[in-house]
Amino acid sequence: MHNFTFFTEFTLLGLSAGPSIQALLFVLFLGIYLLTLVGNTVMILTIKADSRLHTPMYFFLGHLSFLDLGFSSVTVPKMLQNFLSQKKSISAWSCITQSFFLLLYGCAEASLLSAMAYDRYAAVCHPLLYTVVMDRPLCTAMVCAAWLVGLLNSLVNHLFIHKLRFWGSNTVSHFFCELPSLFPLSCSDPTANEFLLSGSSALLGLLTLPLILFSYSRIISAILNIHSSEGQGKAFSTCSSHLTVVLLFYVTALFRYISPASGSVLERVVSIQYSVITSLLNPLIYSFKNQEVKPALQRLLRQQKCASR
Repeated sequence: MHNFTFFTEFTLLGLSAGPSIQALLFVLFLGIYLLTLVGNTVMILTIKADSRLHTPMYFFLGHLSFLDLGFSSVTVPKMLQNFLSQKKSISAWSCITQSFFLLLYGCAEASLLSAMAYDRYAAVCHPLLYTVVMDRPLCTAMVCAAWLVGLLNSLVNHLFIHKLRFWGSNTVSHFFCELPSLFPLSCSDPTANEFLLSGSSALLGLLTLPLILFSYSRIISAILNIHSSEGQGKAFSTCSSHLTVVLLFYVTALFRYISPASGSVLERVVSIQYSVITSLLNPLIYSFKNQEVKPALQRLLRQQKCASR
């Protein structure tokens, strides 16, 4: 990391340079961040407190909420600080640390979403064997594998940054630090690093997307074979929330890390989608579209009221 001594800090371009617009963005993203913290924390506490939710699906959901807390906390606080300051800077080490954890959480969440897809496939297509197939050791192994994939992917990509040399412009065309936005600042050739990042992201997609596609193709096939419309609606409702999360997060994140960086507005919009908005929507999607979470949340609130009396 000695090559970063050319810079003590990077300057983040942000979302807008207008003071009035930045004030509005501060209020907007502060609200989003607070709702994200509250929503995901409530989901974790609800799942932990209610024994009816101690199932594989909610075991994965609890880890997804934890990942979303980390994902948003890596990026949003610094972005909020820069909205209120004239000097939108971040130290070199903070920039690399932010990029490291962003990639770690992103890869772990992509892997966890594929595990959740397999869980829904087992629940819909093999309901009688579900508790046998998705036992606690397998669920724990899947979650550990997701974290390990995220750690290894981020570690490998960031270890090779020491070969890059940075001087000249230190302005990052983004509102937070991530590798695709740092590579254009390198005065040495970043082609190998770009190939490594694109290759590792594509490999992650090849390892996880087939499982997701297989799971949902079998789920759709099983739903179509259900004769009653009520049964079809109930079966699809159990998977629609997960499918929404996959469409919101998976596609945008892979697009960002596989395609070459251009510093365009589209890249920043895509980054907002997978790093900020998805973390906000996950607890809302699972709570409002799931008939088991809402009663559990109501029971938790009643318990808190009784305890406060």
